[in-house]
Amino acid sequence: MRTAALGKRLPLAVGLLALLPSVTLARYDKPPEPLLGVMHAPLPAIPMLDPTRERMLLVEQSQYPSIDRVAEPYVKLAGLRIEPRNHSRHDASSGYGIRACLKNFTLEDVASHQQTPVALPANACPSAPLWSPDGHRFAFTNTTDQGTELWLGDALTGQTHRVDGVSLNPVMEDSVQWLHDSDSLLVKQIPANLGPAPKAGADAGPEIKQSIEGKGESSTYEARDTLSSTDDEALFDYYATAQLAVVDATSGKVRMVGKPGVIAGVSGAPDGEHVLIETLKRPYSYVTTYERFARDVTVLDVQTGQSSLIASLPVADRVPVRGVPVGPRDFEWRANAPATLIWPEALDQGDWKVNVPKRDKVLMWSAPFSGKPQEVARTDQRFSGMRWLAQGNEPFVYELDANRQWIHVSRIDVAHPSKPARTIWDYSANEIYKNPGTLLSQTLPNGANVVRQDGDAVYLSGPGGTPKGDRPFLDRYNLSSGQTERLFRSGTDTYERPLTVLTGGERFITARQSPTEPPNLFMYTLGAPTSNPQAGEAAFASQAQAITHIPDPTPQVRGIGKRLVTYKRKDGVELSFTLYTPPGYKEGTRLPAILYAYPQDFADPSQAGQISGSQQKFDVLRGYRLLLLSGYAVIDNASFPIVGDPRTAYDTYVEQLVMDAQAAVDKAVELGVVDRNRVGVTGHSHGALMTANLLAYTDLFRAGVATSGAYNKTLTPFGFQNERRSLWQAPTVYEKASTFFQADKIKTPLLIMHGMDDANPGTEPIQSQKLFQAIRGLGGTTRLVMLPHEPHWYTAMESNEQEVYEMLTWFDRYVKNATPKAESTAKDKAAP
Repeated sequence: MRTAALGKRLPLAVGLLALLPSVTLARYDKPPEPLLGVMHAPLPAIPMLDPTRERMLLVEQSQYPSIDRVAEPYVKLAGLRIEPRNHSRHDASSGYGIRACLKNFTLEDVASHQQTPVALPANACPSAPLWSPDGHRFAFTNTTDQGTELWLGDALTGQTHRVDGVSLNPVMEDSVQWLHDSDSLLVKQIPANLGPAPKAGADAGPEIKQSIEGKGESSTYEARDTLSSTDDEALFDYYATAQLAVVDATSGKVRMVGKPGVIAGVSGAPDGEHVLIETLKRPYSYVTTYERFARDVTVLDVQTGQSSLIASLPVADRVPVRGVPVGPRDFEWRANAPATLIWPEALDQGDWKVNVPKRDKVLMWSAPFSGKPQEVARTDQRFSGMRWLAQGNEPFVYELDANRQWIHVSRIDVAHPSKPARTIWDYSANEIYKNPGTLLSQTLPNGANVVRQDGDAVYLSGPGGTPKGDRPFLDRYNLSSGQTERLFRSGTDTYERPLTVLTGGERFITARQSPTEPPNLFMYTLGAPTSNPQAGEAAFASQAQAITHIPDPTPQVRGIGKRLVTYKRKDGVELSFTLYTPPGYKEGTRLPAILYAYPQDFADPSQAGQISGSQQKFDVLRGYRLLLLSGYAVIDNASFPIVGDPRTAYDTYVEQLVMDAQAAVDKAVELGVVDRNRVGVTGHSHGALMTANLLAYTDLFRAGVATSGAYNKTLTPFGFQNERRSLWQAPTVYEKASTFFQADKIKTPLLIMHGMDDANPGTEPIQSQKLFQAIRGLGGTTRLVMLPHEPHWYTAMESNEQEVYEMLTWFDRYVKNATPKAESTAKDKAAP
């Protein structure tokens, strides 16, 4: 047994296993080969096209960083995790993983396929590269032991160099962006005279939070990641304070602009002279994260130094769940104007439960920001953004009805706001088969991102859902007539997704993959129209030429079988799963199996049964899928819909889970592949709650593995998933959905895993610890594995090895080699 002092980088395994102590501190374990070899294999390179589509960077990445990287000490401040050693961000911007280093970059010319290695610094930890608008250069950051550097690369030679005199502050993102002319960059720096970090006082005193008046309904944040003292406030100011600067990409000259401040968001206007800045200000909230802090929104002219105040916003720590703050929000630049801001303001107090004729109004204000902003639209539902053409006053306006899960797209004329909007698309967010797709974009020479347009045509790329799986498409949409014609559709033996259309619309680039080939880029030339194309198929013949030739890093796993399976649950809702079988599988052989699912919410039962995904995708084996190499079948991504009115669907949450699981297991058994008496179940996050509940409410499974779940929903009392009611409005729903209150029903072995540093709202580590204690105290069979330093998704190689080892050991013992159910039941009855 290891000593407690060594526990810093050791998984904590706690269990009621025969002849083992109740608490064990152990070394990290590794799964056997061939699973281990696959985990250590590199990932396929990712191609990143430049804005001109003449060159690309092939970016290599590692699967997992080491535990030493993940264990780097950090401080938790207002939702940020910051490494004091080098003043950098510890977690990914999403908050779900650790900021990772990329490996190698290779330049490739699209036309000639000539490749040029990129010269990276020794022991580099580079970020994803950022192309200049003209495609002549690329920028990236390099994180060192001392700080975060700015590097520039030449797109012709592959040579790179560090920009001296720049020490970036990446704590709140937006640390590097190109300005409009491709010759300069806007960066966030650590102020030159910042000095050492403040030290905590000798006696910090009590932690105090208060609520004087007004409702405070909001998402539940992990208290240890919010500020809790004046010492925390001082540290937050220290690490988040940044100085803006403009860097000349040719000379390397650095020019400071504006004043240092706690700068959250930064965005340059298309003219390259105006910069939108959101500067946080006190008093800071102790109950929410920095995204909701009070702030001043200003526009800085980087040439003159003049600053214009756009809005002064108070702290927003009482925003309704699924609501928005009152007042101006979500500022963005108009893409086809020099310096014009667009933003929405709620007309319903930011609360979707309030009935109003219009949800939002949309305002516009141009430099020099004198006078008052102009109202250009009012939306029926929540405004969610605009997409602009390179010229003109008629953007595409997107609205979202979160209650109905509905998307509305229209075009308005901002020069004549009184003209009625024209509806372009109106569809369910859950619609797969009739999804119109996403407008393709292009980057203008000034760096602005606009909708790709050729004459009267724009282009859409969509998933192309069908009852047999996704077949992505490329459509051309006529702005005048509203007519759509299909230019391309993926074949049935590959999964091919259109990425971009080149100028003129005669050529386009796709990413093609198959079960045996990783994603590679192809250039298509549009051919002559086809005669009498079938509905939904391409109306043109096209010729393709391979651009990249990225190899398969793990050919040893390509013997795995994969098939799409459709079926119905007993109430008639159509469902599906992907059935994987191990290499060398012989039809008719019944195998032990693992079911993986993640429940999703649907208002319409017809959409719940629509097939998503494709059997023609290239698989990278991770987590539970690696057990295919140990002889298991995997019932993967089984449909687990929770169907009903979003206001009341969770009244039947448990009943629907049981129906979903019963239908999936019955179908897998019916196919002759799965042994009904040897089925395990696993899930992550909301899927972990599903796993635990299925063990409590059914006897379908021999064992379960639940990772990073939330098992007591009373700890998130203002809603969870799509449940809109609070605990006090629907106490029975919360109790029935919470496995913690059903722990006495869990007689099936349950392995519980959790990252010790999970900051995902609602899935704090205590959720797993308390469920383990409940099952243990009630005499159940359980094991708790707490992974040091890990967030919601496990990041370190050692942690992922431990997860796979634990899953394999648990399922081998309780599923693959389980005592037959009849024999087990007889033994149970005979026991005293």
